[in-house]
Amino acid sequence: MFSVPVEVEPGILRLTLPLPTGPKHVHAYFLRGDDGWTLVDTGLGLMETPWEEILAGIDGPVVRIFITHMHPDHVGGAQAAARATGAPVLQGRVDYAQCERVWGTDDWPERIAEWFLRNGVPAERAQEMIESGHVFADFVQYVRDPALVDPGDDVDGWRVLATPGHADGHLCLYREGVLIAGDSILTPITPAVGLYPKSRPDPLGDYVESLLLIADLAPRVSYGGHGATVTEPGARAHEIIGHHDERLDRTEAALDAAPRGGYEISHAVFGRDLPAIQRRFAVAETLSHLERLVLLGRAVRNEDDRSVTYTSA
Repeated sequence: MFSVPVEVEPGILRLTLPLPTGPKHVHAYFLRGDDGWTLVDTGLGLMETPWEEILAGIDGPVVRIFITHMHPDHVGGAQAAARATGAPVLQGRVDYAQCERVWGTDDWPERIAEWFLRNGVPAERAQEMIESGHVFADFVQYVRDPALVDPGDDVDGWRVLATPGHADGHLCLYREGVLIAGDSILTPITPAVGLYPKSRPDPLGDYVESLLLIADLAPRVSYGGHGATVTEPGARAHEIIGHHDERLDRTEAALDAAPRGGYEISHAVFGRDLPAIQRRFAVAETLSHLERLVLLGRAVRNEDDRSVTYTSA
């Protein structure tokens, strides 16, 4: 049920909002505190969220808004949520810098076009991928100059955890065995982990470390941004690590002595028949796995002024 807060346990409400693509929904959360509610994530600014009706259904004010990461379906509705609630927005320091770099500048499409071309994407296909990926840019209405938070900070009794991988600055909230996970750990789908321009060099390695952190933390439950509640987060973390181990093996098997770019290799890993938006994610995810293989000594990266290619080790 969209746009209706539903209690998932005492003091935590889940708000499911619609998306036009992908999983077709995103979850936001209301966390009860002594002074009111904390809203975690805000949906996509493309769709008009009925905040007045939503807020009428909770018994107290929203006093702060916390953003887990800068992807459109999590930060895109922040301006509307802030207007409706009058609450300040809290966003990670690293995440906000990346948010500004991607959504706050006019040259991001050109920068990512150059990056796609260097990774072997044909020019006409690169343009399709850029247009499909940037179609929601005008609807990402993030809040400029939010209150910046860092890992280890306290947000109304919740500890801020750094969980990079799906996004460089991804943050979670943790308290008393409950993880408000954003897109760090999901079921039944797995979060996309891609390599992008001006991002951390080993996002898959970052992500595995984040999953190991969650497993060591051993929360009793995890509430994520899509899909179902994760009732055994530690076990699910290890499942997802296994999934990426298998994808690393498949990516390595696609390599030989002939230099190939990430675009070509993505066809071997994800198949040839993908629409532009899915190919965009497939290339980015293939590159994150290739870079991980390089760091593990299982692949070789070759780079010159015009291209980046990979060969078997």
